[in-house]
Amino acid sequence: MSYKEELRALQLELVKLQKWVQKENKRVLIIFEGRDTAGKGGAIRRFMRFLNPRTARAVALPKPSDRERGQWYFQRYIKELPTIGEIVFFDRSWYNRGVVEPVMGFCTNDEYKRFIRQVPKLERMLWEEGIIMFKFWYSISIGEQKRRLHARAQNPFKQWKLSTTDIEAQRKWHEYTRFKDYMFEKTHRDYSPWILINGNDKQRARLESIRYVVANIDYKDKGQPGLSFAPDNKIIAVYKPKK
Repeated sequence: MSYKEELRALQLELVKLQKWVQKENKRVLIIFEGRDTAGKGGAIRRFMRFLNPRTARAVALPKPSDRERGQWYFQRYIKELPTIGEIVFFDRSWYNRGVVEPVMGFCTNDEYKRFIRQVPKLERMLWEEGIIMFKFWYSISIGEQKRRLHARAQNPFKQWKLSTTDIEAQRKWHEYTRFKDYMFEKTHRDYSPWILINGNDKQRARLESIRYVVANIDYKDKGQPGLSFAPDNKIIAVYKPKK
């Protein structure tokens, strides 16, 4: 299959999945995290392209207001969790505090440590509640990120995407890596594993992201002739804790 053919076939599987979610009153949460410019937004758009917007939505929260800064850190995210029959896509999530905030100095060391302790407990509660959750991390090479940041700066239709964190992404590359690795180590669980995606090839990353979701949920009328649910291990893998 060509990229477009395979993408369309996988998007049809998502439509079937959504119908099953609605009929069975399931709740699905898909978290998209990763390096700046790694392709999170583009992947979310491909996920949502043919879904019913009444029961599928993307959540991309701005920086917290003064009121929200006075709340429990997770509070503003919890109110965005899916209700029955709904699929929710988090374009960045509470994991801002796992990497971006400590690297950029947007939280204190105590706030960071509290987050690392609390997030596995929160995600276990979500799992016990029956929420089907996926956590994707989109990686990218330092050279490819540099190229994409330059292209974004030159494109008037994409300049709005540039932020302080984007500009600092290259300079603080290794610091991001250190916090990312520690976050994986402390927040990866069997009930909420990290799924790592090589985002250097955007098209393959999109296909494998969708394939992973539809392959790991049993819904009605699953599958089509010629469509494989086997992952491309060069693009996607489950995080493996160090022994």
